[in-house]
Amino acid sequence: MTEELLSERRGGVLKLTLNRPQARNALTFGMYEGIARACAEASADDAIQAVLLTGAGDKAFAAGTDIGQFTGFRTAGDALAYEARVDRILSAIEDCTKPTIAAIAGACTGGGAAIAAVCDLRIGAANARFGFPIARTLGNTLSMANHARLAALLGPARVTDLIFTARLMEAEEMRAAGLLGEILPDHAALQSRAWALAEQVGGHAPLTLRATKQALRRLRARGGLPDGDDLVAMCFTSEDFREGVESFLARRPARWAGR
Repeated sequence: MTEELLSERRGGVLKLTLNRPQARNALTFGMYEGIARACAEASADDAIQAVLLTGAGDKAFAAGTDIGQFTGFRTAGDALAYEARVDRILSAIEDCTKPTIAAIAGACTGGGAAIAAVCDLRIGAANARFGFPIARTLGNTLSMANHARLAALLGPARVTDLIFTARLMEAEEMRAAGLLGEILPDHAALQSRAWALAEQVGGHAPLTLRATKQALRRLRARGGLPDGDDLVAMCFTSEDFREGVESFLARRPARWAGR
């Protein structure tokens, strides 16, 4: 692991901490790849019974992908390669044979929200917030695979509401929507409960858990995915996306042109 992604073992639980609190734990490509490697290694290690993912500090689980990594995007190929990479990381979490748990405090947005959404279980602190405010910030879009994941988890109407309004769900709404199983009063209580929950779930019959994970994934995938590369290319190569990146980094409102 690196300083940006910390790893800790306690008994049969592997804890991964997104560790860029000064940037609200915004994800670098190295952090994404580290998560994928850790999940693959956990699957191959009989001593690991559960994987716990969380963010450093109480301000954010992860506030999406680090926007600085988008400044060099120019072509549809750049956009499609990025979405393919993120989808590969999310698939690695889904494919992990051990139960995965996200412990969410503060902002859980963009790529961070996508990671939390593919974990098997999620619990949160009272200040947890979840969403994809891309219509307000960057003007990009989710991949077809991520639209499918979120629609299966939250329903199409709620996904549309979250993206169109660019709002963030608060903890109580997250629990009502099935995103959170529990709400803890603060960050310290969240971390304590996360360890206990990981130990509890990790002590259950592993084949039952593995079969359930795969059965649910097969149900979601049985209809197949229509192609969405044209939608990704349209958004990521637009003038609006370049404006979104520039305005975000300059901390000013974006001026959308629709092209």
